[in-house]
Amino acid sequence: MDADADRDTGDGVAEELESRVGWRYTLSQVKRDPTALAGLFIIAVMVLVAAIAFVDSIVFDVLSEVQFLADMGVRPYWFAETFWVNPNVDPNSAQILRPPVGLTNQLYPNEPGTWANPLGTDHRGRDILVRLFYGTRIAITVGIVSTGIAMALGMLVGSVAGYYGGWIDDALMRGSETLYAIPFLVLVIAFMTAFGRNLTYAMVGVGIATIPTFARLIRSRVLSVREEDYVEAARAAGVRDRNIILRHVIPNSFAPVLVQATLQVGVNILIIAGLSFLGYGAQPPTASWGQMLANSRQYMLPNAWFSIWPGIAILVTVVGFNLIGDGLRDALDPRINN
Repeated sequence: MDADADRDTGDGVAEELESRVGWRYTLSQVKRDPTALAGLFIIAVMVLVAAIAFVDSIVFDVLSEVQFLADMGVRPYWFAETFWVNPNVDPNSAQILRPPVGLTNQLYPNEPGTWANPLGTDHRGRDILVRLFYGTRIAITVGIVSTGIAMALGMLVGSVAGYYGGWIDDALMRGSETLYAIPFLVLVIAFMTAFGRNLTYAMVGVGIATIPTFARLIRSRVLSVREEDYVEAARAAGVRDRNIILRHVIPNSFAPVLVQATLQVGVNILIIAGLSFLGYGAQPPTASWGQMLANSRQYMLPNAWFSIWPGIAILVTVVGFNLIGDGLRDALDPRINN
């Protein structure tokens, strides 16, 4: 009787523990977190805007090559015109540095902004709202790609170092620490100076500079995972070390890496915006938030909103990724969920 009761109690505990692991449980925890949901909403909107801008850029490139459409008067600016911009505005016209809708500035004290340019125009008469939308495409792309590079290489270095230990661990981690000791911006700018000052090398440079963050994180997890019984059983069964690392070690060490990657996307967006501000990121005429901030420096007095809008866009995006990261951390932390 007592044995049956103990067995039932044990089965109940096992079922409860099983229900508290896995992606379904993690997603259920995230859905209950209002801050994580707010972050998901922000990023979903940003990704949607970036996708629309990406599709529009492709349509623009394709239709620009179709001469008979141009002869018929069809212009490939459907997205831009939908959002109140005239792409053929004269840079010397009166459209320069227009204020947002309903507001005035030093240049137009008696002419409030209109819905033709709801966020105003820049120093060349271009609509700020549309350039913010196109800057979203750049920001989301560089944040995810640079983080993906750092996560993939960092997981490889950290998992191999933690699994094998010994001189391999020392060599890989001392190399990572050497990379970590170099000032971040100095390393990225030196990389771009050597290979090229464009957005592609900016993403690669930021990704390489961030490798030690992920390498140290996953190594600390692998040091404990490699001693687990299922890893020892795989070794005893003759499974290759490569397969053990890929199938057992990395998947069971991935939770903190995922949280760090989510937070790192926001950090990398901020870093590459700073590089663009310094002239090392996206190059004109490509729209990017950092470049918009750089262009607005000398126009802050006549039109302060020119610099405020890209700053708000960077702030909201980074906060969105941070909220998602905090929600995932809470959902994946057993100390919080117990």
